[in-house]
Amino acid sequence: MTYAKNEALWFDIALVVFLVLVAFVTIYPFINVVAVSFNDATDTIRGGIHFWPRVPTLQNYRAVFDNPRLIRAALVSVARTVVGAGLGVFSSAMVAYCLKRSDFILRKPMTILFLLTLYFSGGLVPEYLLIVNLGLINRFSVYILPMLLSAWNIIVIRAFMQGLPASLEESAKLDGASDLRIFLEIVLPLCKPVIATVTLFVAVWQWNSWIDTFLYAARNENLSTLQYELMRVLSNTTAMQSPDAFRGQEERISSVTPQSIRAAITIIATVPILTVYPFLQRYFVKGLVLGAVKL
Repeated sequence: MTYAKNEALWFDIALVVFLVLVAFVTIYPFINVVAVSFNDATDTIRGGIHFWPRVPTLQNYRAVFDNPRLIRAALVSVARTVVGAGLGVFSSAMVAYCLKRSDFILRKPMTILFLLTLYFSGGLVPEYLLIVNLGLINRFSVYILPMLLSAWNIIVIRAFMQGLPASLEESAKLDGASDLRIFLEIVLPLCKPVIATVTLFVAVWQWNSWIDTFLYAARNENLSTLQYELMRVLSNTTAMQSPDAFRGQEERISSVTPQSIRAAITIIATVPILTVYPFLQRYFVKGLVLGAVKL
């Protein structure tokens, strides 16, 4: 008995040590980026920055926030995330509600049609031609309309709705409630866990996306997003040292470096999602479990 307890104790210790190492390997890069972003740029070139800044400064963030192009890009990212996530989740929930109703004749064919889109795609060229023909090039709507409906989100929300008691809708119909009222006042409030989960998925995708900006809105600087600007910085670090990158800030160009600017922009792009996630975390696992895919 004592041997078994000792064996279990050593196993627990080994497991804790392993998990601590995994956590450290996962968190350390982010801590290092934070330290570099708050460290003096010229001092960072020397290296040796690990957990905290050696010469603390806010100069890197001042250089970023004083750049009107990055500020505008951040506002566009916030706008597309809020509008895109809100409309996308609401539209997917409406379609999911229709597909879960047994009196909808095309319920099964439409479900199969949505499922097929998860396995087969038309490809980038047909998608680009469709965007062009719809007149969405260099318009803000190119960030919203293509992601207005998501087959995966529809299936997940529909599966969650199928677990709701049918008696609630039947009682509402007996009281004279319309289908729209039932959806808005009964079904939707009961779907908070899965709605929160899907909202997090869509919001993270909208916030992190930059390829659609590159393909469909690169010619319109007013539609540039924060992630697209970050991608440009990461792919062309020497651009941050040119006067065109920080026009009107010549006195500060010498005090920042591509590495420090990259770190500052990375933190700015990451913090909003880290701020929102804790408020949705309690719904996250519950929404995934209860919204398990069912056909």
